[in-house]
Amino acid sequence: MPRLTGKTAVITGGATGIGHAAAKRFIEEGAFVFIFGRRQEALDAAVAELGPNARAVQGSVSELADLDRLYAAVKAERGTLDIVFANAGAGSQLALGKITAEHIDEIFDTNVKGAIFTVQNALPLMGEGGSIILTGSSAGTTGIAAMSVYGASKAAVRNLARSWAEELKGTGIRVNVLSPGPTATELAKAALGEEGIKVFAAMNPLQRMADPAELGAAAAFLASSDSSFMTGSELAVDGGLAQI
Repeated sequence: MPRLTGKTAVITGGATGIGHAAAKRFIEEGAFVFIFGRRQEALDAAVAELGPNARAVQGSVSELADLDRLYAAVKAERGTLDIVFANAGAGSQLALGKITAEHIDEIFDTNVKGAIFTVQNALPLMGEGGSIILTGSSAGTTGIAAMSVYGASKAAVRNLARSWAEELKGTGIRVNVLSPGPTATELAKAALGEEGIKVFAAMNPLQRMADPAELGAAAAFLASSDSSFMTGSELAVDGGLAQI
């Protein structure tokens, strides 16, 4: 039997990249999935591909009213919620000396504030057996030039999981971090180009970029009962980049 049969999941940043790959895998494993993102066109295309067990809600994780609409839609159609994959993220490069308040706000509003309220607003719909997955990054462990604000945001995400694992004692709800390394998403390919992809691929011991489907598979593991004795943990799917 598929591992997520009968489960309801929310995936933020679910229209493209890792979120879309996770949505596809969750549905293959039997789940009903709500994807959430800012671009309606991308959401529509994703739902058309994912099929009848997918729904889309447009909005931003940094806007509390948008998250309220998301969870109202989940409650109206499904009643309860089993899996939250707080995957929406933002990141850009600015070297020390050029960092602006706007740069900090953009990244922390999505990666930290967005993760906090994605999870907090979901909790009234969740119960025993629930799984919360936060998207971290190898950048939260390693130091990368011009990526200090992004790395700091992902280090914060890692600590959120540790703190929430303590706070969720007795609820039966688990919270873990999925930390990718270089991943060949559409966005990464467009931003890096062919030569940039080669440079990033050579940085880890496996000497390649991850396929988003590999991250989707890891997310499905954390969402399922196969990871039932894991909470407060970080699962690195980074080709060994931050491990050696």
